[in-house]
Amino acid sequence: MEVGVVGQPNVGKSTFFNALTLLDVPMAPFPFTTIAPNRGVAAVRSPCPHTEKGTPCTPGNAKCVDGTRWIPINMVDVPGLVPGAHEGRGLGHRFLDDLRAADGFLQVVDLSGSTDAEGVIDNSGHHDPAEEVAWLQEELVAWCAEILSREFGRQARHIEMEGLKTEEFLAQRLAGLSITPAAISSALRVVPIDREHPSKWTAADRTELARELLRVAKPREVVANKCDRAVPAQRDRLAEEVHPVPVIATSADQELTLRRAARAGLVRYRPGDPSFTLTDPDRLSPAQRKALDGIAETMKRWGSTGVQSALESMIFERLHRIVVYPVEDETHWTDSRGRVLPDAFLLPAGTTARAMAYRVHTDLGENFIRAIDARTHRALAAEHPVEPNSVVRIVARK
Repeated sequence: MEVGVVGQPNVGKSTFFNALTLLDVPMAPFPFTTIAPNRGVAAVRSPCPHTEKGTPCTPGNAKCVDGTRWIPINMVDVPGLVPGAHEGRGLGHRFLDDLRAADGFLQVVDLSGSTDAEGVIDNSGHHDPAEEVAWLQEELVAWCAEILSREFGRQARHIEMEGLKTEEFLAQRLAGLSITPAAISSALRVVPIDREHPSKWTAADRTELARELLRVAKPREVVANKCDRAVPAQRDRLAEEVHPVPVIATSADQELTLRRAARAGLVRYRPGDPSFTLTDPDRLSPAQRKALDGIAETMKRWGSTGVQSALESMIFERLHRIVVYPVEDETHWTDSRGRVLPDAFLLPAGTTARAMAYRVHTDLGENFIRAIDARTHRALAAEHPVEPNSVVRIVARK
C-alpha cells in the first residue's frame, strides 16, 4: 500500500512527510525545495490482540509498543505541483507520474492562507486554501483524462468491432494507474455514458469518467497544515467549502519537533498522543522550552498535532482497510516457529477468507479448505469476510 503526499510548493509537504517517516528530506521556506520524489515508511496504529492472551507477541512486520501495533505504510512525497502541472508546467507531468501507484492522496494545504498558488509565502493570510483543493482536483482529473484519451478513438473502435468488454478495455489502458476493474465498473455505473460504444465518448465524457475513477479508486484527504497559525473556524470553513473531501488540521512542523525530541530523550511522546511530558526540563535550552510551550498550546487548542490522525483517517476511513493477524496455531496464536502474532496485514474491508489466504501466500489461496477464527474457533467458508482485528488460521491442502 502506498499513499501520496501532494500539494503546491511550500505548504509543508516535506515537513509532513518527514514527521511521518522521520526521514530528513530537504525542507526550506521557498518553492521547489523538493525536486525529486521522496519515499519512506510511516505507520498506523491498531490494538494488538496479544493483550487478550496475556502472552507477549513476537512482531515481525509491525512493531508492538505497549499493546499497540504499528503497521507500516509506504509513502511518496512528490515535488510541489503548480497550476498547469498536467500540461508539464513545473515538470508536472513527471511529478504526477510518480503518483501512479498511490492508493490515495493526502493533499497538504496552508490553512493559515499565507502561501500563494506558486508557493510564495507572503504571510498575508489572504489566500484561500479551498482554491488549492479545487485546482489540484482539476489537475489530477486532467492528468487521468489525458492518459485515458491517448489514441482512444482508434482503440475504442477496435474493441467495438471485436465485441470486447469496455471494462476490460479501460482496465488495460489504466493498468499503470493501479485502478482496479471493480473501480472501473463502479465509475461506469455512475457516469452517464454509452458503455457499449466508447468510440462515441466525447472529451467531456472522458473527463467526467476520469473524475469518477479518481474519486472511487484514489480517494483524497485534505491535510490543513500550519494549524498552529490558524484557528478552528478556518478549518471549519475549509471543510464546508471542500465537502465531501475530509479535512484534518495539522501542524507538521510541531509534530516533527516532537518526534525528534522524543528520539533525543527530551520528551515522552508517541505519535498521535494528545500531549507530551518533559523528561528532564533542565536539559532544555530557553529556545527549546519556548518551542515546546508553543506545541503544548497547539495541542490544547486542536487536540493533537493531527499528523498521525491524518494518515490513519486515510487508511482506515478513506481506503477502508482493516488489520488481520494470520496464525498457524489457532489455540496459541503462533506461526510454525512458535512466534506469537508475528504478522499484521492491512486488507480491504470485506476481504474474504480465501482472498486473505492468497495475500498471505499464493499456495494457501490455491489449496484453501477453510479458515478458522482463532477467538471463537468457528470455521469460515471461502467467501466469508474476515473481521477487523481478527486472528485467523488458514487451513489448506498439503
